[in-house]
Amino acid sequence: MNNDIETRMKPLLFERRLAAAGLDDRELLAAGTGPYISVVVPVLNEQGNLEELHRQLIEVLGDLKRSYEIVFVDDGSTDRTAEICKDLAARDSGVVLVQMRRRFGKATALQTGFELARGEIIITMDGDLQDVPAEIPKFLARLEEGYDLVSGWKQNRKDSFVKRIESKIFNFITSKVTGLKLKDYNCGFKAYRREVTRNVHLYGELYRFIPALVHAEGFRVGEVAVFHRARVHGESKYSYERIFRAPFDLFTTFFLCGYRRRPLHLFGPLGAVFGVIGLIVNTYLAVLWFSGESIGRRPLLMLGSLMIIVGIQIIIFGLLAEMIASTTYQPRQVLNLVRNVVRHDDRQEND
Repeated sequence: MNNDIETRMKPLLFERRLAAAGLDDRELLAAGTGPYISVVVPVLNEQGNLEELHRQLIEVLGDLKRSYEIVFVDDGSTDRTAEICKDLAARDSGVVLVQMRRRFGKATALQTGFELARGEIIITMDGDLQDVPAEIPKFLARLEEGYDLVSGWKQNRKDSFVKRIESKIFNFITSKVTGLKLKDYNCGFKAYRREVTRNVHLYGELYRFIPALVHAEGFRVGEVAVFHRARVHGESKYSYERIFRAPFDLFTTFFLCGYRRRPLHLFGPLGAVFGVIGLIVNTYLAVLWFSGESIGRRPLLMLGSLMIIVGIQIIIFGLLAEMIASTTYQPRQVLNLVRNVVRHDDRQEND
């Protein structure tokens, strides 16, 4: 148990020593004490794909002549995924295994990977071999053009017809709502500069909207066409339940992108509309009452009063949201969910 705690705390202690020395990440990387590229791969029951994925990754990353690490984040797998990753870490000093205590979802797995990755450039990709590691140089080239985040675009998707249609609808609506036009929001193959991942706070299902959230923070977002392969091993984690969750996630993204720092600008006008309509209705009834008509049993009186009350409540909600302003969320809270972290250099220190 103590070894697990020590292993989990080492990345944090490492960064504290770095801060105490007055060094930032770029100086750290220049000193050669950290990898240049981190590949973060969230995995869930992908035992049949990991060996081949690792082989393709080290082949591509080795040709780049850059230091690298491959971070597998095991999101509560029930097959041999964790065992295979441990074996890969034993054979390859560049492999890192992060095991979650149970399945928390892809957003939490990605956020955990972002927190523990040490590279200046962070690549994310799925562990099902549908993303092609050989495309990584294309992402790096786009980053060199001045982009902060480069998102993949699966031109010829090897998915079912229903998934392709759903994806087109999703991308069209999301582009319209968020103001960032992308052809493929939901592609997990992405490249980030480190300063971008520091500003990404993922929870729930928000990983699908990362480009929009990043764009709202002022970062430059680009897109690159990538090849997409059909799944060979394992089963898809796709669930039709997300169709019903998507509208709520989209509204959350719309709020975070446009009103996270000024929530009253959203709730205020909405509450004012309800309040004004209710006020007009009750003013009309007041005129009738002064004319001698009875209004006590008219449903319109209840409607007008209700709309005034609802309008006031919405404005109060906006004021409360303005005070909170999303300051309670701390990205590093996800580190409390990690069971252990297996690194090659950690084992050498323990020995």
